[in-house]
Amino acid sequence: MPGLVTVFGGSGFLGRAVVARLAAHGFKVRIAVRHPEAAGVFELRDRAGELQSVGADVRDEAAVAAAVADAQAVVNAVGLYVEQGAETFEAVHVRGAERVARQASRAGVERLVHISGIGADSASPSAYVRARAEGEQVVAAAFDGATILRPSVLFGPGDSFFSTLAGIARRSPLLPLFGRGDTRLQPVYVDDVAEAVARAMEDSAARGRLFELGGPGIFTYRELVELLLREMALERHLLPLPFPVWDLIARLSAILPSPPVTRDQLALIRQDNVVAPDAGTFDDLGIQPTAVESVLPKCLRKGSDEPA
Repeated sequence: MPGLVTVFGGSGFLGRAVVARLAAHGFKVRIAVRHPEAAGVFELRDRAGELQSVGADVRDEAAVAAAVADAQAVVNAVGLYVEQGAETFEAVHVRGAERVARQASRAGVERLVHISGIGADSASPSAYVRARAEGEQVVAAAFDGATILRPSVLFGPGDSFFSTLAGIARRSPLLPLFGRGDTRLQPVYVDDVAEAVARAMEDSAARGRLFELGGPGIFTYRELVELLLREMALERHLLPLPFPVWDLIARLSAILPSPPVTRDQLALIRQDNVVAPDAGTFDDLGIQPTAVESVLPKCLRKGSDEPA
């Protein structure tokens, strides 16, 4: 029977979708975020006690313990993409993930779903990618039967992928490519990943398994940019930029509070981001993933509502 699920990172792009989908499946949801007032961004408001928000930083042992108390299941959807001060990849994706898993185990939580990402590799030159892989390892060690989900590039209304590209396309006659734009990506709809979380809660066969989640289509980065431009009915010049140039841009902009690109992001975009042939997939969870083409118009409508 559906019970209480604590969702860490429940106010983020993926976290909001997870909260909404769990509520639709009949679960009561406790949204654990550093700033509880951030839960006010939800279109879903508190429905007869089905949703609640609590303050919890994954770096705080006592706060994590309180957030998982009495929960039947826990989801860790916390994501950090740019390090700032004490918020490091090690602190959030490794030690924080381990803390959530350990406290969930101590509290007798039945299910834990940990969100990682395709490409997680403990031997990567990227601190972000290494931390994702190490986080998976410590979670599996701390919580027996944890389910790990590795989504590819997330898309949906309000995403940081197509929305960012569309914003550049509206303002500039040039769209830079990473290298020649040959990196292969398998974009995945955020609501499909959220549904995978809910299915993993309900399917005992998902315990202790790792799933890589990608959409039905594999595209090069260039092909996705071209698809976006066709949907926007825009003609733009695509400018291939060698990776050494991107690396220089990343180094020079590292001092900015919100750099346009980081060296860790470059490490990710250098490698194909597609589902491994031997991985568990949406098929194993009984989900038919959504095509980019069917959601892209909605993504662009959302982006066009934003101020120029």
